[in-house]
Amino acid sequence: MLLSMIRYIKGYVQIRVIGYSAERFLNACSHRGIYIWGLRPSNGAYEMYMSVDGFRRLKPIIKKTGTRVVIVRRFGLPFFLHRYRKRKLFFIGAFLSVALIYILSLFIWDIDIEGNLSQTDENILEFLQTKEVEHGMKKSNVDCARIVKDIRKEYDGIIWVSASIQGSRLLIQVKENEDSLPAAGGDEEIEEGADKESAETEEEPQDIVADRDCTITEMITRKGIPVVKEGDAVKKGDILVCGRVPVNNDAGETTGYHYNRSDADIKGKTVLPYEQEQDLTYIEKEFPAVTREELYLKVGKYRFGLGSRNHDYENYEVTSHEKRWKIGEKFYLPVSTGTRTIQPYTPKKHKYSEKQLQSILSARFNKYCEDLEKKGVEIIENDVKIYTGSEEARAKGNLTVIMPIGTPAPTEVIDVPKEKENETTGENIDGNDGDSH
Repeated sequence: MLLSMIRYIKGYVQIRVIGYSAERFLNACSHRGIYIWGLRPSNGAYEMYMSVDGFRRLKPIIKKTGTRVVIVRRFGLPFFLHRYRKRKLFFIGAFLSVALIYILSLFIWDIDIEGNLSQTDENILEFLQTKEVEHGMKKSNVDCARIVKDIRKEYDGIIWVSASIQGSRLLIQVKENEDSLPAAGGDEEIEEGADKESAETEEEPQDIVADRDCTITEMITRKGIPVVKEGDAVKKGDILVCGRVPVNNDAGETTGYHYNRSDADIKGKTVLPYEQEQDLTYIEKEFPAVTREELYLKVGKYRFGLGSRNHDYENYEVTSHEKRWKIGEKFYLPVSTGTRTIQPYTPKKHKYSEKQLQSILSARFNKYCEDLEKKGVEIIENDVKIYTGSEEARAKGNLTVIMPIGTPAPTEVIDVPKEKENETTGENIDGNDGDSH
């Protein structure tokens, strides 16, 4: 590939050698260091390729061997420039095109987001705009590390982010926490308990407190002092494991405290309320064979349409298909073409049957139970029932479960009097031996 480019830049020719001493011609070229390639017979003669410099050194060889050399074709940049030397506008346009492509390559023209499920591309792009990250910005102003930190700080459900520049495209890849649970009929969320990461540093002491009312069924403490035991009923906010460990002397008196981050696996029996609603009716759209289509060209923020978008439809849907122009795989341009289709429809109101309502609400409930099981929640009693009213159907009830309990909370730091801090098991305060005289 590199050799072909060098040949094209320097220029080369295809020649035909005619005569009875073609072999002597080839030997003489080899002796004088004239490189030839692509040698092949052609109607009693030989055709081959050689550089322009080599062709200029053929005159003594031709005279000595009595052969005749004819140029078949010319290749390369020197011949191209010579052929179009009078077309100044062509070269000016080519130069401006190269300059324009180079200038466009200094900017970001496409921001691609991959891996997002709960957050739409539009939401993330709007957030990035508030951080001055948008289409058309200079590559030199893109701080990928800053983008990663901002996204992770803004969206709690995103646990991993990667940002990189590829050509004129900014590629943002995210990974969301798939274990996060949707709330069922309310704002309540289920967390991992004591394993949930907090924003505090590792050195800050922490307790583990109850995040809901429950009865403790299982408790394994690795760090900290357990405050409750299995079978105890606790309220939300009660301390389960304390990160403040007392330090006692030989007399059993507390002389200080050692603080650490509590660590424990705790499960409790509790009740989760569940409620889901479903309307008795639904709207079905009937689409007639009528559409209104518009072709458009988009350059940067400016859009030029071909066709009318005016209509008097009361109910309609709009679909767009847009294609971004690019050079190669990663060099995107700020130009795109697309179509915008307006499709009218007539809404028809239908009513669910009782069997359909049960199927819809049961499917939602089963999905919720599956999500609970993925979080390590064991369902031991199900009291959810389906009720059908005049305007809606409702699945409502309670689930008795055994689930992880506990969330981190700062440990209360207690000041110890200096007298007690100075007490030790072998010395008095004045430094004398502990024995009396």
